[in-house]
Amino acid sequence: MSLELGLCLLTLFVLAALGTPVGYAIIVAALVYLGVAGQDLALAGEQIMAGLYDSFVLLAVPLFIVAANIMNAGTISERLLRFCVAAVGRFRGGLGHVNVVASLIFSGMSGSAVADAAGIGKIVIEMMTKSGHYTRGYAAAITAASATIGPIIPPSIPMVLYALVSNASIGYLFLGGIVPGLLMGAVLMTMNSWISYRRGFALEEPVPLSELPRHTLNAFPALLMPAILLYGIYGGVTTPTEAAAIAAAYALILAALFYRALSIRALYGILVESARSSAAVGLVIGGALILNYIVASENIPDMMARALVGLDVPPLVFLLGVNVLILALGCVLDATTIILVIIPLFLPTCGELGIDLVHFGVVAVVNCMIGLITPPYGILLFVINAVTRIPLAEIIRETWLFLGVLVFALLLLILFPGLTLFLPRLFGYPG
Repeated sequence: MSLELGLCLLTLFVLAALGTPVGYAIIVAALVYLGVAGQDLALAGEQIMAGLYDSFVLLAVPLFIVAANIMNAGTISERLLRFCVAAVGRFRGGLGHVNVVASLIFSGMSGSAVADAAGIGKIVIEMMTKSGHYTRGYAAAITAASATIGPIIPPSIPMVLYALVSNASIGYLFLGGIVPGLLMGAVLMTMNSWISYRRGFALEEPVPLSELPRHTLNAFPALLMPAILLYGIYGGVTTPTEAAAIAAAYALILAALFYRALSIRALYGILVESARSSAAVGLVIGGALILNYIVASENIPDMMARALVGLDVPPLVFLLGVNVLILALGCVLDATTIILVIIPLFLPTCGELGIDLVHFGVVAVVNCMIGLITPPYGILLFVINAVTRIPLAEIIRETWLFLGVLVFALLLLILFPGLTLFLPRLFGYPG
């Protein structure tokens, strides 16, 4: 490792340890590298602009953020929840099941785990604690765990970012996330059922089946959004970026005109908050583009690929090793940083070992989402703590069992690539 790269990494880790926002830390560390190497600092701006101009797909990120925030601001979330309560609330641990099913549905609209947890998740936590059947720590823990499904089932902001660094097809990545997302929901509901029987959680008062059609009809326009998105992308009608614009426009029409639940003032607040969230993601993307240039200049990915291929590492062993590393990094780094900075290091090796990039990408994103509930960094734990004021210690204490079944689901996805690639192949993916 060169002196310049060593100083760059040292600067990055020191700034991150001091609590500097990761986007700023990456940019400053990259500037240190360029300065010590005697390269023109204007290269930083050039790399950012070139990366952005070559990545039309990045426009999907702020559009999905806007769509998610509009969904949370109107009455759409409440209508979806009433539908979920009518559908699965009658079973033991019913509101826990409602929590997971609501995340499965909402994930088809937002593509963001944080939006899921802070929006619909907050409402479900209040329902669970008010019922008196669940501790507040348990309600918060299952909410955090189910929110990890948000970026797996399409649309998915992390998969858009992975497509940026890997050049994999966003459409096939989105398709590849559907079965893994459903698998995550299934293992979480199974664990919720087991805990509910072990702890003797009382049954909720069931909603009469005769009312299910009414609740379904009320939620139907919102339930249409995932279908519109998927048809647009896989029917060849729209690009993923255009589909993101349609999602934002549909959410706006639904909340403002159809449900009449969105004022001009509320819309202004949504746009401001969406701009802030997009800017935060944009800073990390900008820093990652410069850092990726540095990594390429040092020829690190090719060196890693040659070293691993020279060791004759089997593809499965490589996949398991990379995923253990990502799980460990998820304890201290956010998902965006891992996807934009760490994962590109392994892509050349995937090519050398014949590992499918869609399978690798979906597994890596699932792994990064599990990192969102992994102490001590687990950002979803902090988000739920911030919006509900439930002590962090109570949330973490109840999170471990859900974390365990999610890691089990991840292992299944690694061992059986067909779970991820079944739908993409059905739609013509050659991998």
